[in-house]
Amino acid sequence: MAKRDYYDVLGVSRNADEQEIKKAYRKLAIKYHPDKNPGDKAAEENFKEAAEAYEVLSNPEKKARYDRFGHQGMGGAAGGGAGGFGGGMSMDDIFSQFGDIFGNSGFGGFGFGGQQQGRRVNKGTNLRIKVKLSLEEIANGVEKKIKVNKFVSCRPCGGTGAEKGSSFSTCSTCKGTGRITRITNTILGQMQTASTCPACNGEGRTITNKCKSCAGDGIVREEEVISINIPAGVGEGMQLNVAGKGNAAPRGGVPGDLLVSIEELEHAELKRDGNNLYYDCYINFADAVLGTSVEIPTLEGKAKFKIDPGTQSGKVYRLRGKGLPEVNSYHRGDLLVDVNVWTPQNLSQEEKVLMEKLRNSANFQPQPGKKEKSFFERMKEYFQ
Repeated sequence: MAKRDYYDVLGVSRNADEQEIKKAYRKLAIKYHPDKNPGDKAAEENFKEAAEAYEVLSNPEKKARYDRFGHQGMGGAAGGGAGGFGGGMSMDDIFSQFGDIFGNSGFGGFGFGGQQQGRRVNKGTNLRIKVKLSLEEIANGVEKKIKVNKFVSCRPCGGTGAEKGSSFSTCSTCKGTGRITRITNTILGQMQTASTCPACNGEGRTITNKCKSCAGDGIVREEEVISINIPAGVGEGMQLNVAGKGNAAPRGGVPGDLLVSIEELEHAELKRDGNNLYYDCYINFADAVLGTSVEIPTLEGKAKFKIDPGTQSGKVYRLRGKGLPEVNSYHRGDLLVDVNVWTPQNLSQEEKVLMEKLRNSANFQPQPGKKEKSFFERMKEYFQ
């Protein structure tokens, strides 16, 4: 089933500002909140869909990429959801990032029914890497194995931060809620404020015996080999999102994402423009007059190509379907072969005599007909 447009999901226009997007998401989040719709799978999916849309449209960088490339540019094919939710983030992940959206609506800050209201869920940081691809790799898609130095879950303690066999205790400062409430007397009456508990950093519990390997953090830095499936048709500057492959979160939280930026390597002979490829084919004067067969590069290797007799310089041959594919589509661009007749600049005396004989020949006089396209017509056709 095709993903819905994020603007349609939130019910806002494409020129909506940050406040309009936030307001629209809050309205949907409250409407489909699990506490309000217990056991309703459809409401849960709508809740996740709205969160995914908001996660993209509330981020200026992701929003700009989505406006340009749509869902294709969000990296859905690279592993994980397009925006980071659809590919496996749980309800807890959503509440940990956007719990503040619900404000005083009466719903729990995380989890269902408010049972763990206010408790903080740690989120690992995202990692950014660049991957260099050749045109051949872009044409077919490729699996890349990348070594990444990152934070991973500590093995001895299983990422909990507690020494093996030790336990946790409820934070005495916040009584396990992860938040502390202060009441201040003002001239307008009592004012109540809530903030993250400084003693447990919002986790609601403390470690009685810290792991010696990670000093209680639950994470250590290691080198990890990550396999990235890059779809065919990606382009320079496009970013793919591999959900859950960023830095591990302290003490068993939600891992961050791996953001993969595409860098396109320059091809020795072919030039790219969108999904089309261009090749400058140079032939000599005799070949242009008599016709010839030349070898041209394609993404599948060298191919024989016939140049018709009497070919004019600037003629463009179009090889349909020999370009690059669109991301997540069966459509392919074309390979355009631009024929250039090479004019020699240094002639021997014998060659000059021969050219002088031909100069005044009737067949060598320019006689452009209606079939010959003007420069303006070729440029117009090029940009269509």
